[in-house]
This record gives sequence, structure tokens and C-alpha cells, in this order.
Amino acid sequence: MAIVKKYPARVLSVSNNIQGVYTLEIESLGKPFKYEPGQFLHLALDEYDPTGQWPESRCFSMQSAPDQPNIKITYAVKGKFTSRMEKQLHPGSEITVKLPFGDLFSKPHSKENTVFIAGGTGITPFLSLFNNSSFIEYSNPILYAGFRNHWTNLYYTELEIAQKINTQFRFIPVYQDEDGILNIRKIHETCDLLSSFFISGPPKMIKSFRNFLLENGVSESHVLTDDWE
Repeated sequence: MAIVKKYPARVLSVSNNIQGVYTLEIESLGKPFKYEPGQFLHLALDEYDPTGQWPESRCFSMQSAPDQPNIKITYAVKGKFTSRMEKQLHPGSEITVKLPFGDLFSKPHSKENTVFIAGGTGITPFLSLFNNSSFIEYSNPILYAGFRNHWTNLYYTELEIAQKINTQFRFIPVYQDEDGILNIRKIHETCDLLSSFFISGPPKMIKSFRNFLLENGVSESHVLTDDWE
């Protein structure tokens, strides 16, 4: 089991290409970050006092690969804490992060014809695997990713890197304004039932997609979800 550590950190950059959605690049102010693909962190805005309790924080998936020096996270403004992040964080802001948490890709799973299903920013934990050298170990992986429109797909660069690391990787974007929403029935019809299915996105989507797969012949051990929220 990975040892959770606290890292004083600084925001290097803030990107805001979609209203209410931000991507942060964070650098460690001490020891290098250490984590595995698919894991997540706790981010605290208030100063951390080692003699006291850990301050209020929120969990975010790390979308950067572990061999990259800095961490990227993407978040949508949906509540009090993320509203504070929107107002307070800018290049140079100092924060504290605690990591790593989670075991998404360390759970037993098949690396043959693996199916990844993502809704919106749910793609981020997958990117940490897709941009890692270990992604070459997957045979014929496929990603179905749903977005509201082309403008909300912020991940072209990471997906291009993934296709260079693993030339067998296929990416099928589903744009709601053109194609409708992700359809788990259609995905199920085109996939091998012995494949491992990874699902990440809004909680309602995860629950309904997981239930559909289980009710239609996919083994429970082959359905893995990123639903730590």
C-alpha cells in the first residue's frame, strides 16, 4: 500500500478554456510527488499546521502521468470549496496536497481489449494511465468519452500522446450536441464481455452504466469504477 504524504505545493498555471472548468498545474515545493496512474489527491487551500488537524480539503483525480514532474488536475466549479478555488488560486498560489489515494488500475483486470468509458472530466484519471509508459502493456484498448461539444474536449494533446505510446489505442468521442449522450447499450454491443470495463464520470452515469453491464452478462469483477466521490 502506498504511503500517503503531505506536500507543500505551488500553482504553476491555471487554464480556463470552458466557463466554470479549470485545469491547474501544480509543482511540489519539496520532495517529488509519488503516485500511480488512476490515483487521486486531497487539496487544501488553508495553511497546513503539522501540529494540528488537516484542514478542509477536496479530492481530485490526477490527470498527469506519474513520471511527469508536476501534477495536473481539472475541476468544475460546483460548490463552496471549488468556488473558493476559482477565486483564490492563480499562478504562484501556495497550497498543500496529500497523496496518493485510490487503487483504480492496481485492481486485477484484463489488459486485452480493455474498455474505458468517461463522461466529461471523468476522463482525467484515465489520462494518467494513457500518458504513462505502462500503457503499452494494453492490447487494443478503447476509450468512449462523452462531451457536451467539441469545445469541452480539452484533452486532445493527452490523447495524441496516448496514441503515440500505444498505437493500438482507439478513441471514440461522443459529442452530445451532435451524437447525443453516451449510450451504454451500444458500447456493450460492440465489446467483448470478457473485457474489463472502467467507468468514470458523474455518479449517476457510473451507477447506471455499471448496473447495465452487470445485468447484461459482464462479470462484477470486470466492472471497475472511479467513484471515490
